[in-house]
Amino acid sequence: MACYAALALLHPPLDSSLSPWSSSRRAGATRAPPRLQRVAAPSSLASARALARVRISPRCAASAGPPGETPAAALRRVLETPGAHQAPACYDALSARLVERAGFRACFTSGFSISAARLGLPDVGLISYGEMIDQGRLITEAVSIPVIGDADNGYGNSMNVKRTVKGFINAGFAGMILEDQVSPKACGHTQGRKVVSREEAIMHIKAAVDARNESGSDIVIVARTDSRQALSLDEALWRVRAFADAGADVLFIDALASREEMKAFCAIAPGVPKMANMLEGGGKTPILSPVELEEIGYKIIAYPLSLIGVSMRAMEDALIAIKGGRIPPPSSLPSFEEIKDTLGFNHYYEEEKKYVVTPAQSSYRTAYGDYTSEPSSSRDSSSTTEKPQEPVIDILPQLYDIGSSSSRGPSTGMWSRTLRLKITGRDGVQKIDARIPAGFLEGMTRIIPGLAGADIIERLRNAPIDADNPQNGQILLDFEDAMGDRIQVFIA
Repeated sequence: MACYAALALLHPPLDSSLSPWSSSRRAGATRAPPRLQRVAAPSSLASARALARVRISPRCAASAGPPGETPAAALRRVLETPGAHQAPACYDALSARLVERAGFRACFTSGFSISAARLGLPDVGLISYGEMIDQGRLITEAVSIPVIGDADNGYGNSMNVKRTVKGFINAGFAGMILEDQVSPKACGHTQGRKVVSREEAIMHIKAAVDARNESGSDIVIVARTDSRQALSLDEALWRVRAFADAGADVLFIDALASREEMKAFCAIAPGVPKMANMLEGGGKTPILSPVELEEIGYKIIAYPLSLIGVSMRAMEDALIAIKGGRIPPPSSLPSFEEIKDTLGFNHYYEEEKKYVVTPAQSSYRTAYGDYTSEPSSSRDSSSTTEKPQEPVIDILPQLYDIGSSSSRGPSTGMWSRTLRLKITGRDGVQKIDARIPAGFLEGMTRIIPGLAGADIIERLRNAPIDADNPQNGQILLDFEDAMGDRIQVFIA
């Protein structure tokens, strides 16, 4: 609670201009969304560090937004709050869920990581628009936090860019990154980067803004340039300024090579938030702390390779252990209960309880009269297990003379027991699951067509059982009849 109280002080209510713009857009207006304002950095490093525990700690997330808030509105709300916001990059639904469970307020998708996880191939333009949309939809459906999607270079010309924007909106993304690389594009920190002309790059951003307005959406457009490595720092600075004028919401220069270059970037278009890309493991950009990045002027920070990188290393280590005849050590392997909890098994079980159907007493009409069965829960509450059991019908009429002198009469040994009869059709559909007196089987052959042609009584007489000490659950019969149905008889 202290965490949320601190956030309430540090994160004042958003400017009300956001909601009127959203409603006007839905009404058909094409006015651009409000500019996301940069918050001034703390006056000193010490004060910044003092706030970092609350403002940047991933486990100190703000409360959820108002009911019905769109993913894009949630992302804009995050960007309007003070601080530099960390957003790890996911690559599938599970990694996205882990990001959310860790308390982060937003996440990115990494084209590099999706290409690796989905195709097992390098990020060199091989993955398609359709594959990115499909993966993105699975990711956005798995979490409630806003997700910023990697839209590469828009997958073609300006008309392709418009289709890409609309596709990302429909897939549930809160934001999308559009870059100015030529096709085939690749990771910005790899060799041989090339970019389209200034004019074409600007036109792509204008097309993206138009597509957003035409869709009545407020998706956040992150305009990225790779011209720092392809051409020069000056060219990159010129382009991001032009992107801001074209209507981009967030600016991003990939592969900046020094702290000084990062400061020069953040000085451009001070009213527009800046994105930092902390490429782990040896990229061209210096790795700085969130506090340092906030002081420079960044608003949102991506960590593109952390999750895919540690996953690769962990899987390699696990495979080495398995190949050596061992299993991964407990320190590197969550327990089965932890895995189930992460995946939502426990939540599923709790929610499932709301929809359990308790069968009311059911009446069955047979050749011998009408009989009523009790719900299985009332028959034997002590036998309830974790796994829900299918209802079992009790059919307990009196079909024979209790006073019979037969040596195998209804009160003698096995014939006084209740049996369980289970019939499964050859198509796998269960036809019946009933509890019946052993002596009732002969009558059942005249009632249930599935038993026609099978001498149940004779088979049961010859079953290898200890009639004086039968065991519950023991299978007495298991065979297929002339119609191909599987007939099983158990001791109940």
